[in-house]
Amino acid sequence: MDNKKISILIVDDEEYFRQGLRTLLGFYSTSASYPMNIVGEADCVEQVVKLAIQKIPDIILLDLELVNSDGIIAMERLKEISYSGQVLVLSAHQEDKWIFQAMQKGASGYVFKSRVANQLCDAINTVLRSEIYLPPEAASGFFRCFQENASSVYKASSQLHLTEREQEVLQLLTQGASNNEIAKNLYVTVATVKAHLTNIFDKLKVSSRTQAIVAAIKLGLVQA
Repeated sequence: MDNKKISILIVDDEEYFRQGLRTLLGFYSTSASYPMNIVGEADCVEQVVKLAIQKIPDIILLDLELVNSDGIIAMERLKEISYSGQVLVLSAHQEDKWIFQAMQKGASGYVFKSRVANQLCDAINTVLRSEIYLPPEAASGFFRCFQENASSVYKASSQLHLTEREQEVLQLLTQGASNNEIAKNLYVTVATVKAHLTNIFDKLKVSSRTQAIVAAIKLGLVQA
């Protein structure tokens, strides 16, 4: 990130938890290779949208339970205003349906609040690379729901005319593989991987790796 400050918006309806995050992010900021700057705090959807427009944060740390609403609606509103940053969900909800729904709505990662001290730094680093962050305990729940829902939408692959190799690239992409790792796995050059990704982005009508992963998840284009 060229040592620029990473701007972060904290969204949670509990003041003591927001305070804890401020302390944790302050510690990360002094020990990480780049500083973090908290540009605002919110506890309801209206504040989230307002601050996202005003501050354009790189990352929004989003709780799923907000004042008079929830984080799922917040993500829908953020999509409406074309928010281009990353949404990292921090939630006490560990149920499969919450994890699956959050990722469907465009979250770049999901962290259980009970593990936030151990996982938040890694999660932030991951989403800043435009990759998906799902720790094992969240990933298993997500894929359980994914398997239950994939059968009804799996035919989307043929409708989008993805080639077999493009499907393989997309599968590896959703597993968090870098271009170099995809190239080594498929025994092709990095340039070839980039060409496949360009075709995949065009067919999915997306412009980034994160958007491609989310689209693939929604359409059932990848398997657990």
